[in-house]
Amino acid sequence: MSEKTRLAKYLAHAGVCSRKQASRLIDDALVSVNSRPANHIDHVDDSDDIRVNGKRIQGKAALVYYAYHKPVGIDCKLNQHDPSSLIHHLPTATRVYPIGRLDKDSRGLLILTNDGEFCNQLIHPDFHQPKRYLVTVDKPLDDDFCQKMAQGVPVNKQITLPCTVEKIAQCQFSIILKQGLNRQIRKMAHYCGYKVIDLYREQISDLNLATLDLAENNHLKINKFDILKN
Repeated sequence: MSEKTRLAKYLAHAGVCSRKQASRLIDDALVSVNSRPANHIDHVDDSDDIRVNGKRIQGKAALVYYAYHKPVGIDCKLNQHDPSSLIHHLPTATRVYPIGRLDKDSRGLLILTNDGEFCNQLIHPDFHQPKRYLVTVDKPLDDDFCQKMAQGVPVNKQITLPCTVEKIAQCQFSIILKQGLNRQIRKMAHYCGYKVIDLYREQISDLNLATLDLAENNHLKINKFDILKN
């Protein structure tokens, strides 16, 4: 008999979603165990009848990894009823989900996978994997903009972590973040008096979109060690 695993971890290993997302599904009463609503403290194995949105989940899925060049206009929320949702642009019938979401008005690199543990390794604050963005704003940058952004500014009732910011053109800068607050760069720029008019994510950890030769709205199957080499 196999050892029982905490439900959120089981769902992550099964490729349904990350542990954090699994907890949300449980909170939203979208998960059942043996025909009853699931609890966070449930421990399960393959002998249990585990369902997400009515679909039975059983055993570990084959793990897959894709780089995706997201264009502006695609929403990273996987909503079947939204014509702009990323769910209509997934590269495989295997359920995959994005690591490090981009908002609808942003573009650039997404990683799509069903590897919940690897997702946790990339996005959990304890691991601090860097993400690099190229950002264009609505007016020329003043002399202290990069220093102010790099030191941290108030966003969502907290001060952002120190980061690397470099001016690369009159109205454009690059920023390397090791955290992922909701619409963080847009809110940071707004605090400093600027409006973001283009936000492009070029790199996540060791994976750089510039070296992939990947056109917008296209996918490329990759190895997870291309993403995180260390």
